[in-house]
Amino acid sequence: MRNIVTGEDVEIAIRSGEREIVVGPDDIITSVAHEVAERGGIRFVRAEGSAHGEASPDEGTTPKGTAEASSAPSGLDLQVGERARAEQIPQREASSVPPFDMDWWRKQFPILEHYLHVANCSQAPQSTFTREAAMEYLDSWNQMGMDWERWMEEIHYAKEEFGRLINASPGEIAVGTSVSELTSTIASSLPLDRERNKVVVTDAEFPTVGHVWLANRKYGFEVDFIPVKNGIIEVDDYDRYVDEKTIITSACDTYYYNGFRQDLSRIIPKIHEKGSLVYVDAYQGLGTHALDVKALDVDILASGNLKYLLGVPGIAFLYVKKEIIEYLQPAFTGWFGQENPFAFDIHNFIYATDARRFDNGTPPVPTAYIARAGMGIINRVGVENIYRWTNVLSEHCLRGAMERGLDVASPTDLSIKAPNTAIRVPGDSHEFELALREKGVIASARSDVVRIAPHFFITLEDIDYILDCYAELLKKKRNGQRLIYGKMKVWNLG
Repeated sequence: MRNIVTGEDVEIAIRSGEREIVVGPDDIITSVAHEVAERGGIRFVRAEGSAHGEASPDEGTTPKGTAEASSAPSGLDLQVGERARAEQIPQREASSVPPFDMDWWRKQFPILEHYLHVANCSQAPQSTFTREAAMEYLDSWNQMGMDWERWMEEIHYAKEEFGRLINASPGEIAVGTSVSELTSTIASSLPLDRERNKVVVTDAEFPTVGHVWLANRKYGFEVDFIPVKNGIIEVDDYDRYVDEKTIITSACDTYYYNGFRQDLSRIIPKIHEKGSLVYVDAYQGLGTHALDVKALDVDILASGNLKYLLGVPGIAFLYVKKEIIEYLQPAFTGWFGQENPFAFDIHNFIYATDARRFDNGTPPVPTAYIARAGMGIINRVGVENIYRWTNVLSEHCLRGAMERGLDVASPTDLSIKAPNTAIRVPGDSHEFELALREKGVIASARSDVVRIAPHFFITLEDIDYILDCYAELLKKKRNGQRLIYGKMKVWNLG
């Protein structure tokens, strides 16, 4: 039987006065165990092999920060079904070498010196670029006091950068503080039509989207939900739920819970065939795969910036197809939605003729600086390069999780999967997240899963270390041991 040797096993041996730990020929030694053994002056010896020779430090998990990849299997015995699932993951002929300078880019994210950050489905880490952008705004504010001409330029540049991501012009982009705000703006823009008053929402939307549409029922809208089945939304269900009464359909790009990615190229024609507008919340995956609003014929798209776009909370962008802008008249508005906000004319209400009509109050200038810098990283590295590498990471993570007997909640088909790999954990998932943090891993809990959501600056070796941390903590859980000693409150968004 194959066993996994954890850091806690080594600590017990040290307290017992032992100087050696005997391990079987197939046993796995985690990187944490290696580190504890080195500190405690204890060594590993093999029960079988060359005269009980010392176990190689390269066996088991590669410690984070090393260059060698771990090739060792997990210490958890695989059931036949789990092994079969792992074998069913499609293998791609993708190079294990990223198509960009990994070492240079990792240096641009200082947190990687201390943690492995795989919580991009919740909050991206700070980069040298975004920090410099924040300081640029603070310097402008400090030196000029009021530099509105420059600040308004920055809002425009941020819209341009977002437009490059999705193949849209700045005149089709509005800015707000959150997707909640922008969804409310769109909801207030729709005409009240008794013949077409149905809103279709999928159960895969982030809750804020459903909440906005439900809140607008008081204006006469009816809301219907397409269910999630086995972790996905079935394409054919759009035929059943979207009909001639549907005015708009919310079809998210990626499911926040498990990384399921919808095939918008198949879904959008079905929605348009019924005469419904298409609203896409791209927050959960934008920046990790191509999303061309023109090629897909998207009507409306929104995304914030704190996830894979490498930004912060407090800013979001809205795309509205130029052909439909004039027909949408938002009641949720503000002075920057006017054609000339600086006319200061309280008695006349004149919408901007382009997507600025969906702007609201004073725009979020400080976060615009940071957002532009974050999106600039994505455009500089290249979405296609990011897609290729995160797919390599996804395949490695899926296969490694199943080989370790972990309970994967994400799709195993890479063609319908974003970088987010959700792994079910027993008990309090937030506690599990905190326990991972104590091991130097920043992941993101949600419901019954803890999500591994790597970006382009994560390596295959990082994934191996993270998965072994999962296996070690799950072993503790099965043995009834505490995962952490003392809790701290950590808010997780998205």
